[in-house]
Amino acid sequence: MESAGNDRRDAALGSLAVLPDELLCAIVDLLEPTDIGRLACVSSVMYILCNEEPLWMSKYLSVGGHLEYKGSWKKTTLSRLSLCSGNSELEQKARHFDGFNSLFLYRRWYRCFTTLSNYSFDNGHVERKDDLSLDHFHSQYDGKGPVLLGKLAETWPARTKWAIQQLVHDYGEVTFRISQRSPKKIIMKLKDYVSYMELQHDEDPLYIFDDKFGETTPALLEDYRVPHLFQEDLFGVLDYEQRPAFRWLIIGPERSGASWHVDPGLTSAWNTLLCGRKRWALYPPGRVPGGVTVHVSDEDGDVDIETPTSLQWWLDIYPHLAEHEKPLECTQLPGETIFVPSGWWHCVLNLETTVAVTQNFVNQSNFEHVCLDMAPGHCHKGVCRAGLLAVPGKSIRDIENHPPGTMSAWNHNDMTRAEKRLKGSGSGRASNSANQCASFEFSDVHESLENQVFSYDIGFLSQFLEKEKDHYTSVWSPTNPIGQREAREWLRRLWVLKPELRGLIWKGACLAISVDKWYACLEEISACHSLPPPSEDEKLPVGTGSNPVFIVSDNVIKIYAEGGLGYSAHGLGTELEFYNLLRKVGSPLINHVPEIIASGFLVYEDGVYRTVPWDGKGMPDVLAKYYPLELSYTNSCFPLGLWSKQQFGMDSSTECSNKPIWPYMVTRKCKGDIFARVRDTLSKADLLNLASSLGVQMRNIHLLPLPHGEPLPKPEDNNVRDSDPPEWKQVISTLNGRRNNIKKHLANWGGTVPTVLIEKAEEYLPADMSSLIKFVKDDDGDSVYTFPCWIHSDIMDDNILTQRSLTDAKSTCERDLEKLDAINIIDFSDLSIGILYVT
Repeated sequence: MESAGNDRRDAALGSLAVLPDELLCAIVDLLEPTDIGRLACVSSVMYILCNEEPLWMSKYLSVGGHLEYKGSWKKTTLSRLSLCSGNSELEQKARHFDGFNSLFLYRRWYRCFTTLSNYSFDNGHVERKDDLSLDHFHSQYDGKGPVLLGKLAETWPARTKWAIQQLVHDYGEVTFRISQRSPKKIIMKLKDYVSYMELQHDEDPLYIFDDKFGETTPALLEDYRVPHLFQEDLFGVLDYEQRPAFRWLIIGPERSGASWHVDPGLTSAWNTLLCGRKRWALYPPGRVPGGVTVHVSDEDGDVDIETPTSLQWWLDIYPHLAEHEKPLECTQLPGETIFVPSGWWHCVLNLETTVAVTQNFVNQSNFEHVCLDMAPGHCHKGVCRAGLLAVPGKSIRDIENHPPGTMSAWNHNDMTRAEKRLKGSGSGRASNSANQCASFEFSDVHESLENQVFSYDIGFLSQFLEKEKDHYTSVWSPTNPIGQREAREWLRRLWVLKPELRGLIWKGACLAISVDKWYACLEEISACHSLPPPSEDEKLPVGTGSNPVFIVSDNVIKIYAEGGLGYSAHGLGTELEFYNLLRKVGSPLINHVPEIIASGFLVYEDGVYRTVPWDGKGMPDVLAKYYPLELSYTNSCFPLGLWSKQQFGMDSSTECSNKPIWPYMVTRKCKGDIFARVRDTLSKADLLNLASSLGVQMRNIHLLPLPHGEPLPKPEDNNVRDSDPPEWKQVISTLNGRRNNIKKHLANWGGTVPTVLIEKAEEYLPADMSSLIKFVKDDDGDSVYTFPCWIHSDIMDDNILTQRSLTDAKSTCERDLEKLDAINIIDFSDLSIGILYVT
């Protein structure tokens, strides 16, 4: 029996009473809703902890989906999970107990019910300007500092049409995306969201932050226009589906807002407030706000920011800052537009219900910073956000900033579990982070920075690029605003469509993809083989593919870089072996693949590029000298051909030292349109004709005989059985290796595949890869196995060239007289062997 009175806590919790309430709440949050219900029956204090609204809000957000708020998060969650039999259970009055006090729960309750009507503040450090000219904006503010702009939205219909009740009247049934700290997607109808705003008392309320509002409610786009100061957006050359999210509708109640962050990809932003008031806090680039921690992964440059909510930062951290540590602050009023330059930290708190629209953009001022942020590596990303705290050799705490005088504030028991981790893990991470950075060659840079002050100048920031990392061989950061191929396509389109900006575009391309290096390679290859020199229009690589590819006149120059030298050398060797086989057997496929003009290796020695021609036969001296690659197969005049490539792929320990050598191939440019560029314009009949034509070419690949070769003895693969057909043993071993490496392989695609699918990838593959071998009946009715065959491995829409050809069919429609064919297939560097299924 527990007793009432002042000792309720000890009696109700027993041995658990020694744990702080913060930790108890964190433990309860780990439980399933059904277990929380059972735990609530244990004691009065457990009942209190298990009925906290923030707990049930967390439980709902972990489920996600379409939200209809029912007045409390417990009711909403139980209803969503069908854990109550009727409304009577939901309407039961909560019990109250005397004799229990918790500073942690009280402070959280206070934040949930605090009002901000009198919380407006403006220290005058963010200037207010009306009627600003474009020249004045560029000279005084663009890339330099924030500014509040008036009169930009005076004529917008949104000034009157975006009042909350009017929006509900016009778009109440429309579903919008909700922003919250949850991995699950939350959506709500606007009418349901407005109802939630009126009923809720959350510390960090849900708010609409929808980047797809222009698609779901296109009429809203007609209610405003991009201000003249921000109309230059260099991402605009991309197709809509290629460009990153760039515009958002924002609706939120009092206490909601955006916690501390730097805008994605170091873009700049403007935000126009249509109704309500917002309090803003801003720090310049490199100045991490107190209570905020920046993590930058040394593996892929992924940037993660840990920060308290906007309200908690202003209530618990801001009061402890010295005057010189406080941010620039202002209160944005209805009709005002705030400009936030690239790299600036900012935090926003809604003082009342607000409606706003915001857009991010790339212009000439921030273009080089955006390109720099796309470069491989992590140190420059850290320096752009955290300044010299991220410089190796400095005294850093995982790029963490704890201003003097604030540490006592972080010792309160009401700080959340995440924030305790911020405070407590700094010293534990410091040495590790320093060691990670020290593994890169920054000694010269570090010495030159001894007496320097941080600068957001691109010349200063680019010193921290990790020169040994390359765009084509490094993992693409998942926090980059666009994909790896899209980045190259973006730069190429800018080069073609914005010739007046080529000087700037070239600088950005050098930062993002090291185009100066690859262009030097291109010039050497062209000179060696007496090819026409690249014109000004041909200086940037194409966006498709995974390697640097240049189109010069009627030639395609491909430089193999993906996967490192061992992988790329085998890619070239196998492709040359394949072409030789096509000619040797007289395959009709020879008429549907590019014509090889030249091939070899490009070597960089003593500051000079030189070429070493190679036709795939014999081991090239340049590799034998620097890279003693083991020959996996004998009796083969193509030592780096198909069988050696298969063996190389199985041996995870095969590594080559980092010598600057790249295989290359020059082919004649093929006729036809890249399928990826025309697919959206094709009819169903076109696609069927294309599939039929492509099927013929695939059959020609599969019917080619495999090259002869006798494998050298190798350590046995325990997953390959003696009973497996000898022709299949190496294939099975290769597949087993790929299966074991599938998670890492998918993760290296740079965010293309969702993490949840990567984690489940192995479940989709058979545990015994030999089960994929297909047995068929021969003429005598006996079961025999099929033989392995050539597999292209990369039949993507950018590797198929299409063209219309005349048909013999009689038709009154001119289009029907033409049939779409797959006239050419390109990029055979991923050739492999595998299983052919015939039905």
